[in-house]
Amino acid sequence: MPTDNSFHEYVKELFAGVGPVQIKRMFGGAGGYADGVMFLLLGNDTIHIKTDEALKAELREEGSGPFEWTPRSGPRAGETIDLGYWRLPESALDDPDEAAVWARKALKIAKAKAAAKPQKKSKSVARAAPKGAKTAKKRPAKKARR
Repeated sequence: MPTDNSFHEYVKELFAGVGPVQIKRMFGGAGGYADGVMFLLLGNDTIHIKTDEALKAELREEGSGPFEWTPRSGPRAGETIDLGYWRLPESALDDPDEAAVWARKALKIAKAKAAAKPQKKSKSVARAAPKGAKTAKKRPAKKARR
């Protein structure tokens, strides 16, 4: 079984057709990013791509399946959760051109989902006083003594 580093290098090479892919470790696996968005989920030497309902149907036809997670604790403990990533078809694992076709679809979906999320407030806005709160008045600067 390959090490994480060699698997990650393999993934970068496989998806080179979509441009530079960065791999960032997270939890027990890693995420694959391009153009600032995560479109790959890597775990147990398996590649999963970001999906929507239409892409899930295509992947199902290829014999693929979802990445499912079952939390051990918390309010959803024991529940099987589809995280929206499905296994890359076997035929694409040795074919960078086919892998790039699937990756472009996944990247398009990931970008659309990222654009649909509400934007986070900047730190300066987040630090502003709540609406209706009294703020201290600024004192005029003291004149320099001569």
